[in-house]
Amino acid sequence: MRLIRRPEDWPRDGSGCVATIGNFDGVHLGHRAMLDAVGARAEALDLPRALVTFEPLPHELFAGEAAPGRLQGLRERVRSLGAAGVERLLLLRFDRARAAQDAEAFVREILVDTLRTRHLVVGDDFRFGRE
Repeated sequence: MRLIRRPEDWPRDGSGCVATIGNFDGVHLGHRAMLDAVGARAEALDLPRALVTFEPLPHELFAGEAAPGRLQGLRERVRSLGAAGVERLLLLRFDRARAAQDAEAFVREILVDTLRTRHLVVGDDFRFGRE
């Protein structure tokens, strides 16, 4: 798996990817189902499997010391995602500027312009963007 920390370092090869986005604070059964869906679609489209997540996790920025503990630390998270078949991991810094970004700008900057996402898989409770 390739770990990428800045959008400008995302590979410009090929024709895009199949992606998912979320906290992925551990690879539990719900996450495995999503990653399986990413894998199936990626295989059908012959595209790499990509995942976008954040460090720190958004709730950690907002709740500070009151944030609940993680299921896995960062290194364990990265290893588990690679073992689950993720080929490219975009680990974005989550700070006040990212928190203030509206959904449309995030989709354009990250999902369209950077990843060139051809198919996106998200959970039913997924939400993003300022407010």
